[in-house]
Amino acid sequence: MVSPPPGAAAAAAARLCFGLCPRPLMGSQGHPGPPGNGGPGEGEGGEARKLQEGRVARGKRRKAKGKGKAGAGQGGRGSGAEGKPGLQKAKEAAGLGAEAGARAGPGEEGEGGGNVEEGARRIVREDEGSAGAGREARGRGDGKEEEWKVRPGRREDARPGRAQGRGAQAWGCIAGAGAAGVAVAAAAEEEAAPREPAGRPAAGPALLRLPEELLLLICSYLDMRALGRLAQVCRWLRRFTSCDLLWRRIARASLNSGFTRLGTDLMASVPVKERVKVSQNWRLGRCREGILLKWRCSQMPWMQLEGDSLYISQANFILAYQFRPDGASLNRRPLGVFAGHDEDVCHFVLANSHIISAGGDGKIGVHKIHSTFTVKYSAHEQEVNCVDCRGGIIVSGSRDRTAKVWPLASGRLGQCLHTIQTEDRVWSIAISPVLSGQLMMHLGSDFPPGAGVLDVMYESPSTLLSCGYDTYVRYWDLRASVRKCVMEWEEPHDSTLYCLQTDGNHLLATGSSYYGVVRLWDRRQRACLHAFPLTSTPLSSPVYCLRFTTKHLYAALSYNLHVLDFQNP
Repeated sequence: MVSPPPGAAAAAAARLCFGLCPRPLMGSQGHPGPPGNGGPGEGEGGEARKLQEGRVARGKRRKAKGKGKAGAGQGGRGSGAEGKPGLQKAKEAAGLGAEAGARAGPGEEGEGGGNVEEGARRIVREDEGSAGAGREARGRGDGKEEEWKVRPGRREDARPGRAQGRGAQAWGCIAGAGAAGVAVAAAAEEEAAPREPAGRPAAGPALLRLPEELLLLICSYLDMRALGRLAQVCRWLRRFTSCDLLWRRIARASLNSGFTRLGTDLMASVPVKERVKVSQNWRLGRCREGILLKWRCSQMPWMQLEGDSLYISQANFILAYQFRPDGASLNRRPLGVFAGHDEDVCHFVLANSHIISAGGDGKIGVHKIHSTFTVKYSAHEQEVNCVDCRGGIIVSGSRDRTAKVWPLASGRLGQCLHTIQTEDRVWSIAISPVLSGQLMMHLGSDFPPGAGVLDVMYESPSTLLSCGYDTYVRYWDLRASVRKCVMEWEEPHDSTLYCLQTDGNHLLATGSSYYGVVRLWDRRQRACLHAFPLTSTPLSSPVYCLRFTTKHLYAALSYNLHVLDFQNP
């Protein structure tokens, strides 16, 4: 008979407790035996006794020659009468302790007390304390040789060796169930582990391992097409190439991307890459046409944009509408209606939360946008064709060949500060950003008779644009010359140009007098870029006013308000 060394029973029990099935061994009272005593207590070992009796019946163990002495209660060896009761109860105690610890959950102690390793250590200590009683119990065994092999370095996935003639099938079932439980627990831990955010690829070309500052510098030399191809390599490069810094240079060279000639970003809340995408539709002339508003009778409308609101004049009223989120449609119900003129509104501007309007009745109206405050006063002897406001100063122009300066302060409304006498009717006015408040110079000297200027706008204190009856758009630089423009573009169909608009950089839009033609110009070229006729021959109408954003262009004609959608062509 080969007996295991003194600590072998505890080691085998420790190996066994990692492979138990979920169902614990129950005592005669239906409760697990307390593992602190090394196994089930007296009167609670019914399941263990049945297992021992079954083994005896199968002929795998001879009956003990004599009844073993009752082991000490605190030794964990029990008082078995056959075979090796001390070793068997040590195994059962380890199993019960592991099962009770598993049922208690992580971080808690159940009836079995603590975790599996703790129970194993407790059994080892008890075995060492009762070595004498254990040797005596083993000496009364059946004498059959049995060898326990303990594999070092394996815990949870270790299986006890097959005992010779000791119910190998039962132990295999228990170990298999334990291995399945360990696999389920490992899968649960993997799912519970936090996923790391996707970062730069660990492997790949040397380009991806460069510092981001150096990679930004290299990519800044790529054009739009190359950046688009680089974004298709992997997800990290797609996010990296969406950086605004890489697209600013491209956007400043594009049409209507929200950047001025000096590099000021007018739409910082919109990603630059998205603006460049829409800019290609402006360059290629891809858009979808629609009608926002219709009128029953012919009008000469004027309009202004502010945020998500559109202000447009109809007869002697000014109506405010709100855009829908797509920007290509309006809420039909107006936000506000501003009245006060006896005849049609010829022109109006928005300034300091006020609407300053010029009417055919020779009066100027001042309306507060967010209240019902409205004041009108007589300004000219004939109709007021144009008006502008900046820095608390109002300037108006009329058919009576005069331009007048007025204060916007509520206590001084209607008091003329200065009158400028001109040689002809005044059709358009723009206040210089330097706010000089006086006539500084006359532009041009070789205009033919009747070549009136119908629209003018400043881009900077020293540069401005003008258009009119002579079918030309002119670009003036006051630093170079006041007698001759520095650049000009001619309307190819010899039509009067009623209005113009610029993005402050490369794009220029004009509205002509016939067929509602809107033209787009690239100021780096002489020829027209694209033309959009908005009316047919029976309903020919001038384009009285046009405005645009980075996504849409709005044109006001005699009967309709049109929109060109460049975002969703």
